[in-house]
Amino acid sequence: MAGKIRQYFSDRKDDVRDFGGGGIVGKLLMVAIVIYLLVALVLGMFWSSEPEVYSVRDHVRSVANEMQREPVTGFATTVTMIRLGETLLEKPGGYLSNDIFPPGVWLDNMPNWEYGVLVQLRDFSRSMRQDISRSQSQSAEDPDLTIAEPQLHFDSGSWAIPSTEAEYRRGIRALRSYLDRLSNPEQPKAQFFARADNLASWLVNVESRLGSLSRTLGESVGKASVSDAVANINPDNPLQEEALGEQVKTPWTQIDDVFYEARGGSWALLHLFKAIEVDFREVLVDKNAVSSIKQVIIELEGAQGEMWSPVVLNGSGYGVLANHSLTMAAYLSRASAAISDMRDLLSRG
Repeated sequence: MAGKIRQYFSDRKDDVRDFGGGGIVGKLLMVAIVIYLLVALVLGMFWSSEPEVYSVRDHVRSVANEMQREPVTGFATTVTMIRLGETLLEKPGGYLSNDIFPPGVWLDNMPNWEYGVLVQLRDFSRSMRQDISRSQSQSAEDPDLTIAEPQLHFDSGSWAIPSTEAEYRRGIRALRSYLDRLSNPEQPKAQFFARADNLASWLVNVESRLGSLSRTLGESVGKASVSDAVANINPDNPLQEEALGEQVKTPWTQIDDVFYEARGGSWALLHLFKAIEVDFREVLVDKNAVSSIKQVIIELEGAQGEMWSPVVLNGSGYGVLANHSLTMAAYLSRASAAISDMRDLLSRG
């Protein structure tokens, strides 16, 4: 057995030597490849680190002082949107979802995190364009938001001609232009209507997104199909044993993808809700919804807890090992429930 092992490694050594050609050029080439792979490995580990949660209020004050403007209604939310977009492009390693070379092409956790952030940016930019920046359905759309919203919906995987980064930067520039007009008293056409109906409209999308994510996260251990269970009910015999149908389970190859998409989405939502807490303060107080948004923020902060494990663990619900997907699903489900309460309060007269 030991002889076979030695022979195996000897054969692999000969294969590498044959590949390199055996000369000085071949050896230098092999050394260069090994160094490149080691550097790519280290960079990949560094690029996979998630951005930290930052103070929205401190950042808003800093931007307002830099622009020498008063933080009017809508200032905090727009500044936060810009910061989220810039983080996608300027974090360590930059934007990775469209990389075609190592180490970016090897990484999948961070691209899924980026997609989670991008989904929330797209949803809120659409809400700003369609509702928040308009006083009524017959009002004209804001010219900058008509640019920002479609730019953020550009293909997330385009490497060149045009690149995703270039299109997203154009959208961020449009948001900056909107922010400049919004905070400039000499530009009265830029508006931000912090009304209960506008906020409730966006919350419908958020609740739906969180519900979908929490369901997929919960299926990491397998769950009975609700549609099958309903289809198997016999309405004429209520005492008949009900068949629950086949189990629905997230494939093990996608468990970490869904987890990091949820991490990215909850990271973006955490900052957006903190900004909304500033811009929609009067509405939240008037509707007695301050406690609800505080609950949402608390749950989203829990979803951003420190990851001590190098991999996403998928133990059974009551097993020895942790199940990170179920933990994340619990936080998102409670956040979704608080959002539902918040929507109910906002809808009351």
